Amino acid sequence: MSPRSALLIAAFDSQLKWCAGIRDELESRGFSCRVVVPDTRSALSARQIRDAGFDGVEHVDWSTLVASAIDSDVVVCSLAGPMTHRLSVDLARALPDGAVGPVLVSGWVGIIIEKITAGYLDRSGTDVVAVNSSTDLEHFRRTADALGMPADNLVLSGLPFLSADPAPQREGPIVSVLFADQPTVPREPAERLHVYRRLIAYARRHPERNVVLKPRHRPGEDTFHRMAHHPEDLLAGEDRPAGFRIDYTPIAEVLPRTDLMLTMSSTACLEAVDHGCRVALVLDLGVHERYGNHVFLDSGLLRSFDQIDADDIGTPAPAWHDSYFGDRDRPSKRVVVDRVEALLASGERPSRRVWESAPFRASIDLADARKADQHPWMSAAWSRRVRRHGPLAGTAAYGASLALPPAVTITARRLARTWRT
Repeated sequence: MSPRSALLIAAFDSQLKWCAGIRDELESRGFSCRVVVPDTRSALSARQIRDAGFDGVEHVDWSTLVASAIDSDVVVCSLAGPMTHRLSVDLARALPDGAVGPVLVSGWVGIIIEKITAGYLDRSGTDVVAVNSSTDLEHFRRTADALGMPADNLVLSGLPFLSADPAPQREGPIVSVLFADQPTVPREPAERLHVYRRLIAYARRHPERNVVLKPRHRPGEDTFHRMAHHPEDLLAGEDRPAGFRIDYTPIAEVLPRTDLMLTMSSTACLEAVDHGCRVALVLDLGVHERYGNHVFLDSGLLRSFDQIDADDIGTPAPAWHDSYFGDRDRPSKRVVVDRVEALLASGERPSRRVWESAPFRASIDLADARKADQHPWMSAAWSRRVRRHGPLAGTAAYGASLALPPAVTITARRLARTWRT
């Protein structure tokens, strides 16, 4: 008998990292796993692939991806919400009547900062929706109930790279400090430079400590959220103390020896809590949706740099901690794969009831209408820009997104918005 097959789909390093734990669990149970990257916007360097724990990935066009999904027993989709929705819609249209089809798994690669309702609805057409926290689960259930949709595909699992038994918070002197940078938080260069300078001032105030700034990626690399102002560039002319350095070691390797982790709103704070690190979420720019730190108001971890300088570090609020780590008797990856195996054994596919719901049927109709308007030789992304900006400007915008670096395209979009207003 040939082994059961699993297709894992990712386009960026954070998505690949989310797949890694599930891949390991599937392989431990005899599944044959294949990792593919769709020909949509994606960016995975050899280093990012290696750091996520993979030897390599396959790049495939979208039609090949859908055909491969149909031929698989399990499909683990870690793509962004709209692409996950596109896959579930295409599978709903492509599967023959009466076909069981694969078990389709989706989830969120980190803490949900924005589009919580839209993100859930984009993933609602999958058989296993892996949910990160009990707070998110309650919101998704209310949303499903309001729209008359079944919610039995929701599975409270937690993030696949977190354990089921977080370490207690460390005590003792703070020697090693890590700042987990984010590509777009904050977005403005002046704000980023202010935070970096406060970090450098912290290193001067505590010369006995090793202070590491870890950028999200190296210059020239890409992630799902594109960085326009890299710290290597912003700090090129800054005087830096001996105890401060920029380092690219994968965060999973650094956290076991980190005493204090600083960030603004990165999911890395959960990894740090899992490893027993003390955590402070920088609020010197205020609390705002554009910084993502509004979702941490009840965490007990928001701190100004003045407080961080004085070692006034909080501890995770019990309710917030329990939302992400409570009631877990198994690691997340095991929760997900246990559910997958149960569905394979029963032949049940919870997605089918969602596919018959009014919201999902409406989205299929919309996808059909858009496809009818799309030129056969245009990609979906190209067509979307043409619809939005017109043939010439849309084609130019699409070409720019492929050819130009993020720093240029982001700046151009910002200038265009300013000019229009």
